[in-house]
Amino acid sequence: MKKKIETNFFCKTNHWSRRINKIKKIVSDILSFNNCGFNKKNFYFLNLIFVDNKKIKKINQRYRNQNEATDVLTFVTFLNNKKIKNEAYCDIFFSAEMIKKDAHKNYLNFYDHLTHLIIHCFLHVNGYDHKKNSDFIKMKDLEKKILKRLGIQDPYYHESR
Repeated sequence: MKKKIETNFFCKTNHWSRRINKIKKIVSDILSFNNCGFNKKNFYFLNLIFVDNKKIKKINQRYRNQNEATDVLTFVTFLNNKKIKNEAYCDIFFSAEMIKKDAHKNYLNFYDHLTHLIIHCFLHVNGYDHKKNSDFIKMKDLEKKILKRLGIQDPYYHESR
């Protein structure tokens, strides 16, 4: 039987090359909990693409009309297949420079912050959103629950101090 979740890693900058093995382990740990809403009837093709600020800024401009770099962008396409319920094709772009900057600004460990962002993206892949405050709270609580299982401190803790 074919794997239900296929992950691919693409490194398009020197900012990520030395980090890829650790990132693969983080993704494997997250997926082992299966708390991110992955439907067992669906097939997922997750492309995690690691780029620099220049590239993510171009992507952000082209697809979101935002002329600035950002930490992460998630794109998902669902296709129906007669033999399978759904196939989800997901491209998730990460900028090490922005993630490092945000982690430093918020006194967070780089890998802990990256883990949080990966979880956040996986939740988006599975329909979670945060446009309404009630949805934000639900998503945030699930992120904290998964992070706790991974032994990572609540990233929202600093907001309540």
